Amino acid sequence: MRNGPSSPELWGGVECTVNRVGDEFFDQLEFSGHDRRLDDFDRFAALGLTALRFPVLWERTQPAPDVVPNFDFADRGIARLAELGIEPIVGLLHHGSGPSHTSLDDPGFPEKFATFARSVALRYPAVNRYTPINEPLTTARFSGLYGHWYPHARADRAFVRMLVNQVRATSLAMRAVREVNPNARLVQTEDMGYVRSTPALRHQADFENERRFLSFDLLSGRVDARHPLHSYLTANGASERELAELRDQPCPPDVLGINYYVTSERYLDERTQRYPARYRGGNGRQVYADVEAVRACAEGLVGPARILESVYARFGTPVAVTEIHMGCSVAQQASWLNYVVREAATARDRGVPVLAVTVWALLGAFGWDALVTRPFGRYEPGVFELVDGVPHATPLAESVRAIARGEREDVSPGWWTLPSRFYEATVTNLPRSEANPARTARIATR
Repeated sequence: MRNGPSSPELWGGVECTVNRVGDEFFDQLEFSGHDRRLDDFDRFAALGLTALRFPVLWERTQPAPDVVPNFDFADRGIARLAELGIEPIVGLLHHGSGPSHTSLDDPGFPEKFATFARSVALRYPAVNRYTPINEPLTTARFSGLYGHWYPHARADRAFVRMLVNQVRATSLAMRAVREVNPNARLVQTEDMGYVRSTPALRHQADFENERRFLSFDLLSGRVDARHPLHSYLTANGASERELAELRDQPCPPDVLGINYYVTSERYLDERTQRYPARYRGGNGRQVYADVEAVRACAEGLVGPARILESVYARFGTPVAVTEIHMGCSVAQQASWLNYVVREAATARDRGVPVLAVTVWALLGAFGWDALVTRPFGRYEPGVFELVDGVPHATPLAESVRAIARGEREDVSPGWWTLPSRFYEATVTNLPRSEANPARTARIATR
């Protein structure tokens, strides 16, 4: 995607989650074997990538505070990327809670994490781009609201504590890194979808649409008494001292990384009988289904272009699409990739500085069908498919190379555009709902 002013760069990334369930750590790099194959980087370079999200993860590198960090994998990988002319974007925590001596609700978590970040910066003083913590808000939801990951809490207070701890950790980490390398830049990622609903659940959709920006808002020093979620945060344990510290010493991202999946856009509906039972939940006051919007809304996806526009309008900061993946056929993966690339180019044509689209899960992913709560789980191939531990390029690799050359492919229609996408019970009464991802609403605290 290098030949034309409307073409963002092409970045890549390997699914690298190290998350904890109970006392067990699930390590995607171990599952895929990427940490044992230096020639993976040559495979990635042949795709035409200009940057790679590269994991130097806390749990793997320094599992105990009194252990000398083991940088062997990172040393080899970063050196090879330099030889290949690919810039690393170093990540330090990816859906994790840190080594076993800490956790997301540990009061000392931010300082412990910053100490590790400093050791990485000292080891690699030439690295200029960092994502210290991937998707802090999403991780806080999965660990603090839904109980999927350690420490398995299910309360707003736990969610708020884990989010604030991760944001403070990111800020302290970048401060430590910049003391070593003043040129270091923060590429902050977050899952960024959009929530629609029936009229009866509009207040819940408004709350969730405002909440999706919280990690960016906190880092940017935007959460004061006038912020729509200020009272929600303080009512659930965030101290005025913490919020004042984040306002007085902001750490605004240099790039806002938008992770976008077909499941990122949601639809809330109190008519739970219309949907499979697994989607039924609630907010403590109302019971409702929380489903993929694409399977319930007649107008389909809002789409990355409008979401990128709304993020840029709110923050005025360059953006990038930092994750896309779909567990489906290769033909549909190619359709999804081309769709997101076109959407990114559309946003750029409308004046949004979209720096890149990231081909995520280059080696596939394990267990995300069960939200990484069981060992291994179902394997979803990516640009490469692992066969007996050896990566083999799928036809998607040629799609990636074509995009890197600035070519547009003739791809099959994506399933997310076809009538067959809807849940059977919704087909006779498909909702048409307001879709304005830039809307800022009055928020009633949950």
